[in-house]
Amino acid sequence: MARTTPLAPMIGAGPSTTAVRSPKTAELVAGTLRRMVVDGKLNEGDFLPNEAELMAHFGVSRPTLREAVRVLESERLVEVRRGSRTGARVRVPGPEIVARPAGLLLELSGATIADVMTARSGIEPMAVRLLTESGNAAAFDELEQTLDEHVAHSWQSGRLAETTGDFHRRMVELSGNATLTIMAGMLHEITVRHTAFAMKESNPPSKADYEKLMRSYRRLVQLMRSGDGAAAEAHWRKHLDTARALLLQGLETVKVRDVMG
Repeated sequence: MARTTPLAPMIGAGPSTTAVRSPKTAELVAGTLRRMVVDGKLNEGDFLPNEAELMAHFGVSRPTLREAVRVLESERLVEVRRGSRTGARVRVPGPEIVARPAGLLLELSGATIADVMTARSGIEPMAVRLLTESGNAAAFDELEQTLDEHVAHSWQSGRLAETTGDFHRRMVELSGNATLTIMAGMLHEITVRHTAFAMKESNPPSKADYEKLMRSYRRLVQLMRSGDGAAAEAHWRKHLDTARALLLQGLETVKVRDVMG
């Protein structure tokens, strides 16, 4: 159940002895509240302390406080339901918060799909090595289950791009590296859209292609279970290089903006 969080235990009991007088007061207040989220003092689903408590602590007016909350809302760190008496609720964002702006920047820069796929080839092999060396049996089981229940037969349903894209992203997430996870999340939609386009318009996979793909995925999980990080990384780098060559065949100069529409 969501809870409204008292302010005093987190910042210090009692009102501030010195009110904030900076011209950027709202940004300073927003920064303090943002830090509470980062430090885990405010968690997903918590409500911010009530307005009266926040105003007293920071020594600010209601308009200034509401401006600070709007800053956090624009960052998608809080959700405000207009007319609700419960106030602003903390929403911890995932990679999707940067995926759309990142995609737009790639479009504006004239980046090609080849650029994106090359970047993915740098991200995923490292994630594979980290996951392999962690020896996380539960993660390996999850990936195997994803292949059996999510990816299997998706070639027939026409959803191979989406299901394999989910496998790639989840694999990076399971590596435990937050930076690689965010980067993979940023590129996820772009790579899935391009893969779907390439499979449909230019290089539709045959049943033999699909079976070869599944063997490569299962070999990856097998290598990760063995604990051989170098072998798993090398296998996945080769897999991505092969996939990139196939998916870019005849589409080498396609730009991100052409895929995103």
